[in-house]
Amino acid sequence: MIRGIHHIGMNCRDLARMKRFYCEALGFEPVDEDGFGWAAEPVMDHIVDLPGSAAKGCMLRAGTCYVEMFEYAAPPSDLDRPLRPNDRGYTHMCIDVTDIEADIAHLKACGMTFNGRDFVDVGHVKTLYGYDPEGNVIEVQQCVARNGFTLEELDERSAVT
Repeated sequence: MIRGIHHIGMNCRDLARMKRFYCEALGFEPVDEDGFGWAAEPVMDHIVDLPGSAAKGCMLRAGTCYVEMFEYAAPPSDLDRPLRPNDRGYTHMCIDVTDIEADIAHLKACGMTFNGRDFVDVGHVKTLYGYDPEGNVIEVQQCVARNGFTLEELDERSAVT
């Protein structure tokens, strides 16, 4: 069962600057101070459907919303300017599911494509990027309970504040 949007992904040119802005200006908090990164990792290329990828990133949270930021080192972007409101798409939206195998089958039946790839279990989540009928990227993920950024944990944090 699809439970809702888990996070919105955003690519940026300067991860440190954007993280500082979202935290200071908008009140987001880092989920993990050290963030994450990868290079020359076939499993990540498989997940994001981007051969030869290398990036660093972080996950931020505010209320019931996560924002995942990436700064890609490879491959280079086709755009050398910021996106404008009339440019197409977002980097990705992530939906939170309870049964990734069944939910991917449902999404395929509705017209989503995954380029013949299967989801990857990376321990704290099972995940895979796919494409809606117009090519927008949607990540499908099933979180392990109490992994630090489940929807339940967002609800708990919101209830406390």
